[in-house]
Amino acid sequence: MPAPLFLSSGDLIADRRYDFARDLQLRGDIAGAADLMAQAVERAPGFASAWFALGELKQQLNLHGEAIQAFRKAQEADPADRHGAKLRLMRLGVEKVSGMPPAYVRSLFDQYAPTFEDALLNNLNYRGPDLLLKAVLAACRTSKRPPFFKSAIDLGCGTGLAARAFEKNVESVVGIDLSPGMVAQAQRAYPSLPFSVGSMLALDLADGSLAGLVAYYSIVNIPRPELPTVFAEFARVLVPGGVLLMVFQVGDEVRHGTEWLGHPVDLHVYRNQPDAVAGLLAEAGLAVRMTTVRQPDADGVEVGPRAYLMATRLSGPA
Repeated sequence: MPAPLFLSSGDLIADRRYDFARDLQLRGDIAGAADLMAQAVERAPGFASAWFALGELKQQLNLHGEAIQAFRKAQEADPADRHGAKLRLMRLGVEKVSGMPPAYVRSLFDQYAPTFEDALLNNLNYRGPDLLLKAVLAACRTSKRPPFFKSAIDLGCGTGLAARAFEKNVESVVGIDLSPGMVAQAQRAYPSLPFSVGSMLALDLADGSLAGLVAYYSIVNIPRPELPTVFAEFARVLVPGGVLLMVFQVGDEVRHGTEWLGHPVDLHVYRNQPDAVAGLLAEAGLAVRMTTVRQPDADGVEVGPRAYLMATRLSGPA
């Protein structure tokens, strides 16, 4: 299991009290851990990791008012909210449900990066990118289009599995991910491919610079109000006739994920209906050419239906 995010207070004694409190927590002494964690933040009032941990401990003790205070202190100590205190406050009903802090998403995936690919391939027999490639090749045959693209990006590339799957069908493929940890893992695993850190909300790419864009589960953590911005970026960087390939979970609800790859997690997962996505893509200048909805396989990787969608960039301004 990935270790909790730890941001040092800069005070050796406060950091040690944090460590001792975590040890007590693992032994089941929640009250003792909370008392020691409170001593850590008393000594170092700006200790974001200790404030967040104290909030978790107070929740376990059913002291929700004190938990709320601790999570708010964690936000104050770390305005970027890398621990995700905002999500805990949402769950406690004192914050409006909204998007996850980008810094939290980044740090979360950084923590999972070292074991991410091994868990998918060896524990879950994951084969999603290969299935996506087969679907693309079939669509190319149907449309009598050559199964080869001059340039493409794997957006939200993780450890580079989709980029690797498409490598032989793209002259120049690049992987982009919000998480520096995921990008570092991808660079080590596939040194022949370029990977970089970036956000799909503001791609550092020239207009009309790509023939293809793969977004494999890349929108599952994007709030619906932000999808028009994301799809406008997709359209902007694609050449007229450029191909967008997307896979996303189908549904109307926002799920609160508490488990991922066998480990506890705190994550919003947004499901979307294919027709709604197609409408937003059309507004951005992308025409859907094919949509297939698949039910979950027996491998346990998926928990609901998912859509495979192919769209092309129309001519004219995005």
